[in-house]
Amino acid sequence: MKKILFMALIVMYSSYSYAQELSIFDKNTKEALAFASVHSKDLNLTVLSNNEGKVDLSTLSSAKHINISYLGYASKHFTYTELKALGFVIGLQKLDMDLNEVVVSATKWKESSAKIPTKVVNIDRKELAIQNPQTAADLLGVSGKVFIQKSQQGGGSPMIRGFATNRLLYSVDGVRMNTAIFRAGNIQNVINLDPLAMQDVEVLFGPGSVMYGSDAIGGVMQFTTLAPTLSDSDQVLVKGNALARYASANTEKTAHFDVNVGWKKFAMLTSMSYSDYDHLRQGSKGPEEYLKPFYVSRIDRTDVVVSQEDPLLQVPTAYSQINLMQKLKYQANSHLSFDYAFHYSTTSSYGRYDRHNRMRNDLPRYAVWDYGPQKWMMNQFAVNYNKETKIFDKAIFNVAHQLFEESRIDRSLNKDEQNTQVEKVNAYSLNLDFYKKIKSSHSFSYGVEYVYNKVKSTGELEDISTNLVELGPARYPQSSWQSIGVYVNDLYQVSEKVSLQAGLRYNHILLQADFDTSFYPFPFTEASINKGSVTGSFGAVYRPMQDFVLQANFGTAFRSPNVDDLGKVFDSEPGAVTVPNDGLKPEYAYNIDVGLAKIFADRVKIDLTGYYTHLQNALVRRNFTLNGQDSIIYDGTLSQVQAIQNAAKAYVWGIQAGIEIKLPANFSVSTDFNYQKGREELDDGSVSPSRHAAPWFGNAKLKYKYKELYMEFYSMFSGGFFNDQLAQEERAKTEIYAIDEVGRAYSPGWYTFNFKLHYQFHKNFGIGAGVENLADARYRPYSSGVSAPGRNFIISLNAKF
Repeated sequence: MKKILFMALIVMYSSYSYAQELSIFDKNTKEALAFASVHSKDLNLTVLSNNEGKVDLSTLSSAKHINISYLGYASKHFTYTELKALGFVIGLQKLDMDLNEVVVSATKWKESSAKIPTKVVNIDRKELAIQNPQTAADLLGVSGKVFIQKSQQGGGSPMIRGFATNRLLYSVDGVRMNTAIFRAGNIQNVINLDPLAMQDVEVLFGPGSVMYGSDAIGGVMQFTTLAPTLSDSDQVLVKGNALARYASANTEKTAHFDVNVGWKKFAMLTSMSYSDYDHLRQGSKGPEEYLKPFYVSRIDRTDVVVSQEDPLLQVPTAYSQINLMQKLKYQANSHLSFDYAFHYSTTSSYGRYDRHNRMRNDLPRYAVWDYGPQKWMMNQFAVNYNKETKIFDKAIFNVAHQLFEESRIDRSLNKDEQNTQVEKVNAYSLNLDFYKKIKSSHSFSYGVEYVYNKVKSTGELEDISTNLVELGPARYPQSSWQSIGVYVNDLYQVSEKVSLQAGLRYNHILLQADFDTSFYPFPFTEASINKGSVTGSFGAVYRPMQDFVLQANFGTAFRSPNVDDLGKVFDSEPGAVTVPNDGLKPEYAYNIDVGLAKIFADRVKIDLTGYYTHLQNALVRRNFTLNGQDSIIYDGTLSQVQAIQNAAKAYVWGIQAGIEIKLPANFSVSTDFNYQKGREELDDGSVSPSRHAAPWFGNAKLKYKYKELYMEFYSMFSGGFFNDQLAQEERAKTEIYAIDEVGRAYSPGWYTFNFKLHYQFHKNFGIGAGVENLADARYRPYSSGVSAPGRNFIISLNAKF
């Protein structure tokens, strides 16, 4: 009898325990909603769902009212009795329109975008699945909010609000990616990142120096990679993804897999991608100047100009790339976890196509102009501690080491001397960030950051006829660059309708460079910079109703001179050479932006942002002298001496607009439009358009979604620049632009029509397909040295388990 009673009690307890577990899922897709909020106001208690969308309700059984919410979904309210009657299974309906989403880049902590006065956009894995971008640069470009410039196929330099390169900040899993050799010219480092290993990407528009320090003038790109997932039960959690893709325009062949193995306290995630790209085919209809129907080949120890059978192929643009990622996670207890991540990326060598377009005496200027393998490696260790204390509720200690390696190889046509320059940067960083919620309406974050870059630059000259190698001029001096910063950020909910955000940062920069005068007669052998900068921001959000929000923000930002500014020697354009300048100081930006967003009848959403940025002490390239001479012989050519100088003021203003309309029968339309205008001061006091203020651009989309089928017909478009609308330094670059009727360079406008679909035909298998540039237009985005793909057929197969 005792045994029977004991078993009955066990059954009753098991049933009771099971009944305490609430399951939350998407009403349409049936997918579990992880981190959904279950809140009781009368108990002042909140519980979050786990990775399987389940919540233990044992602590809420006495609650009078229970609110279940998830960002982007309609909230639901229940009593405990009502939940029990529903079997503790709740489906939430995704909102057609919403002004709330979780963002991280604005404060380094998860916050609702409804409280943030700056514009932040998110690109998630769903967008990745439909768009099938080949590189991380392409991933940013398909958003319609970031303009991408390319000098070669193996590249992609984002332009945001009229700024680019070292006036933008790249962050990977909270680690600063910008190095001391990020240059003012177009950079390609974003392709180190694997789009197939991304969880999501956020773009913060406008100054971000309070949180991120130097360089965050035009915006911040925050890349968050896949993270290990722990098991919620005693069973081992094994899940993963695989993808194979082919694209016709460059005969792309890509393979990817990622696999997660998780236990209750330990999890690991492995990701690997490999891509091979052949020479890129451009479109058949467009400017004839974009055609280069020849390439240089070395045949029998002689440079030979070879005619191409297919003049639409851009030779040389082929390259390949491999990306590896390994992550480990250990959950010591409910408050403490440790994370380790290893990233490795390398490309093959690839041609810089715009330089292969340069001509001299009616022949190609170069027989070789290549980038060597671009390598990036990162080791990262993070400690997360979440427990309420007097001075913080959450803390993250993040330490990382990155190794960057890049090289340049060039040789003039019919010359035996080949020049190779190799740069290696060891970048060490340490971040300690804290978050404290004073009360439900008031929180603040604060932290410290230390960054140390060691730059090693070497050069060699090789006689390819004899294979003799000797030391050559390095691109940079041997240098170190340090940044020490401390910041505080405050977020205060004044009322249900008004919230304020304010931040302040002090940053100190130390730079030391040692110059080798063996090849260039510099009037100095060393240079240093020791400067401090203070930046701040203040913004407000006014939300008179749930479907209407107004935002305003004033912020400052700075960019301290780096090694590239201080000490580089390179040929910036035909007939000009840039030399070091040891008299530099930081440039400052002052920005104001105002935005609004409104939803009408849960069917139409509009958002509009206007901004103005003023840049003082702008670091720009200007004419200079070296040992009293305004011209020197460089690479066999008499060249005008130039240097980076604090020689100008600049400003950029613009608007960003978007509209989205939900139509009947599962259709919707949307469009994004960006207009920016920039001006910078020249030597003589006159004004020139800013180089990195792109023409107006955007996209327009017609979307259809039914169950597991998603289709999208869309257009990408951009305006153009006549010759007098180009930046002064761009007007002589006839090798990359179209030519007008009087022989001047100009950048034509363009548009493309495209179609994409993704169909999840099985719970474990899906297919992606598309056609880009349906009309086979031959076009070249502004400032680019290589044409975009012509008509491009894409097919991919993905599997998940």
